[in-house]
Amino acid sequence: MQIDAKGVYYKDLNAQIRAAVAGGAEAIELNNVNGQYFIGDGINRPVTITINGVPGNDLGAFMNGATIIVRDNGQDNIGNTMNAGKVVVHGHAGDVLGYGMRGGKMHILKDVGYRVGIHMKSYQDNMPVLVVGGNAGDFFGEYMAGGVLVLLGMYSDAEGNAKHGFSFGTGMHGGTIYVRGGVDESRLSQEVGVFELTVADELALRTHLQNYCADFGLDVEEVLKEKFVKVLPKSKRPYSNMYCQMPR
Repeated sequence: MQIDAKGVYYKDLNAQIRAAVAGGAEAIELNNVNGQYFIGDGINRPVTITINGVPGNDLGAFMNGATIIVRDNGQDNIGNTMNAGKVVVHGHAGDVLGYGMRGGKMHILKDVGYRVGIHMKSYQDNMPVLVVGGNAGDFFGEYMAGGVLVLLGMYSDAEGNAKHGFSFGTGMHGGTIYVRGGVDESRLSQEVGVFELTVADELALRTHLQNYCADFGLDVEEVLKEKFVKVLPKSKRPYSNMYCQMPR
């Protein structure tokens, strides 16, 4: 079904979406979206929502199984505490993507802002994966506790800009970050280090990139032509020295 979002207040638009989902809709197309907040938040069914336009903040927050496809740019806080499902953005996206993300996939074609992947975490087989095709701002992977971040640096509209910002991996204590073509080690936080990929890493990365490339019609072999490195935390408790030690 189709919903025209032109001039519709965000609460009213979300009420229409939830009613359609409750009514059994399997695919919803939103036209003329222009900054409406909270689209797809908390949806627990495997519905596909296609957005023509630019959605507002907190797209797909607390989502648990739906698929959201944005045919334009996205804003901030996409996938906030997302549990399952997928968000695909055919453009740029803003800051704080995947905050506390616990599962599902997020695929961004172009550049992203600051603090992407902050507090991402995983539990048993529930592992979030966030792939960025362009460049990223400061604090990429900040306080990351689990899951996978992939930074390609390939599809940026700002050629010549740095692939990633400063304070890369600040407070990271779990998960894995894969970066195509290496990282600027002068911009890494002291809590992380750079390592070569294992055979298991190569297999996992290929799977993640096959899924990503399928969403955008890209050639996975072209993406894999360049060497990748992985960034890992040096410690699972990077700030343990800041806490008082209780006597035994």
